[in-house]
Amino acid sequence: MSVNPYLQMFRMVNAVMGAVGLLVACFMAAGTDAFASEYLIDMAICAAVVVVFVAGGNSINDSIDYEIDKVSHPERPVPMGKITPKQAHAAGISLLLLAVILSIFTLDVACIVIVVIASVLMYLYEVMLKQRGFIGNLTIAVLTGMVFLLGSAIVHDVWANLPPALMAALVSVGREICKDIEDMEGDEGRHTLPMMIGKRNAAIVAVLFFIAGPVLSIWPMVTGQYGPLYYVVVIADALFLYAAYLGMKDPHAGQSMAKKGMIFGLIAFIAGAIRF
Repeated sequence: MSVNPYLQMFRMVNAVMGAVGLLVACFMAAGTDAFASEYLIDMAICAAVVVVFVAGGNSINDSIDYEIDKVSHPERPVPMGKITPKQAHAAGISLLLLAVILSIFTLDVACIVIVVIASVLMYLYEVMLKQRGFIGNLTIAVLTGMVFLLGSAIVHDVWANLPPALMAALVSVGREICKDIEDMEGDEGRHTLPMMIGKRNAAIVAVLFFIAGPVLSIWPMVTGQYGPLYYVVVIADALFLYAAYLGMKDPHAGQSMAKKGMIFGLIAFIAGAIRF
């Protein structure tokens, strides 16, 4: 059975997973209270926002990277000629605008502001910032953190997820730098951090971001924001520190280990939201 080329371009599985991630962020912010009836409508609206937002970002990405995708992703609709780059770009802009419009129906200022900022950043990243290396790394990190903030905004406590948002953003920067170190040979024309300051210095910067994650994880312990199960985070901390160690020798191994640390960190924040 053939799949509609637009749905293929939107990468709906990723989009739906993004919506699931938002629901998890809501739970992290308020525990089981997140699913109280007063939040359900806004939760459904924002889940739709995330699906549309991810689809829009993927569309703009495909409209710009179609020449690269002829080699790396020839199965995608744009390099296959099923959708033109212009059509993909128009679809992407329309979907990002739709995400903003949908967010207005929450009537929540924090939710609307987060979606507007995220949509602008996503567009700027794809058309401009992605080629500027470190600034692009920071943009991806901010977008990663904003998912957590949107989840807590839905339950009317926008800063509740600030610790995981910052932790995810910091570690994401480290991972993106490690990826840029790996891709130096193929990144000609991009102003990546490794190209500007060299592999070793870039690796040191990545290590600092990996270390910042474990340091930040202490904050909720001091404030008592989460329940006792949050202390699972020490596993994530250990993995981040190991990623920092690996990052100086093998950037690929470092960013891969950091990804495992992010998974355990997410588990820790989810578990910490369960109080008994």
